[in-house]
Amino acid sequence: MPGITTKNIEEKNKKTLDKHPVVWYTGTGSNKFDLPGEPSGRGLVAPVTIRDVAERAGVGVGTVSRVLNENPSVSDATRRKVLAAIEALDYTPNPIARRLSLRKTLAIAVIVPFFTRPAFTERLRGVEYALADSEYDLILFNVETTAKRDTYFNDIPRRERFDGLLIVSLSPRNGDVEHLLRAGVPTVLLDARHPDLSRVVIDDVAGGRLATRHLIELGHRRIGFVGDQLDNPFNFISSRDRYEGYRQALAEASIPFSAEYFRQGEHGREPARQMASDLLALPDPPTAIAAASDTQAFGVLEAAQDAGMRVPEDLSVIGYDDIEIAEYLGLTTIRQPLFALGVEGVALLLDSIANPPPAPRRVLLPVELVVRGTTAPPT
Repeated sequence: MPGITTKNIEEKNKKTLDKHPVVWYTGTGSNKFDLPGEPSGRGLVAPVTIRDVAERAGVGVGTVSRVLNENPSVSDATRRKVLAAIEALDYTPNPIARRLSLRKTLAIAVIVPFFTRPAFTERLRGVEYALADSEYDLILFNVETTAKRDTYFNDIPRRERFDGLLIVSLSPRNGDVEHLLRAGVPTVLLDARHPDLSRVVIDDVAGGRLATRHLIELGHRRIGFVGDQLDNPFNFISSRDRYEGYRQALAEASIPFSAEYFRQGEHGREPARQMASDLLALPDPPTAIAAASDTQAFGVLEAAQDAGMRVPEDLSVIGYDDIEIAEYLGLTTIRQPLFALGVEGVALLLDSIANPPPAPRRVLLPVELVVRGTTAPPT
């Protein structure tokens, strides 16, 4: 029967789940349920089994299984008969049985902090996009406390629960890595580092240097920096690396570092607004401020407005990330490939699952300067 493929079957299953966004189980007891939004009281319908499909197609159960698993040993004629039987019987393969037959969980775990923040959301979009056409489910674990992070690092890495693990922005400690390696679950870090684990990273030192060089080339010499706490309980490294790039650019231009132009605090627009207000209240305030993220740059813009300063005439501001709203606000920023980070992380993880690498691999993604309307020469 033309037009019937195993991909059609998978798409039908996905549409059913999309229509009914609830957790429901197709188990050994029954293949039919009263689903939300549909009339109830119909009673249970006898389940269609793989044996029913085999009998209708005139083949063995093993042949049906090989067709479902896209085994190339099945002839085209037999494959067409089995697919026709599946379509006629409206058979839905049992996902639990499929996992058992493949000896896989077909699930990827992702541990991510504060996933509602724009930069993390964009990374997760890349992860979801890369997994959408794969056979893997995505299981998300959000971290908002160090206790939750420690619990996830300890409990999640079990081979019988997940085939692979992605860790976003949370650089594990040596003890965490020892536990991960003992568990035997392929693991890839995104925007985080440890020499014993594969990782996809951004060169944030280069990004911080690029942002500061842009301000220096415009003629600024009093340049402030607003970022996260350099030492933080989550061991975030991106703001620290961008600050290091800022320091390097100043040194390369023979501009002395001034500690009074550096502010660190909690991540967020409002904390950045307060930190920038402190900088702008100095007797000799900076003429430009580099922020460790676009979100913090928005706080700096608000502080400038509070102080009655014009941007970029009185104060230049540059951010980091290039999240969607940055373009709308005309923010000059450093673009990091957040979406691509997620995509590359999944590619590296799936490859590691299929072909375990002999040594950890490192993928480095580039950054670029995006000049818009918040930076200009000092007046």
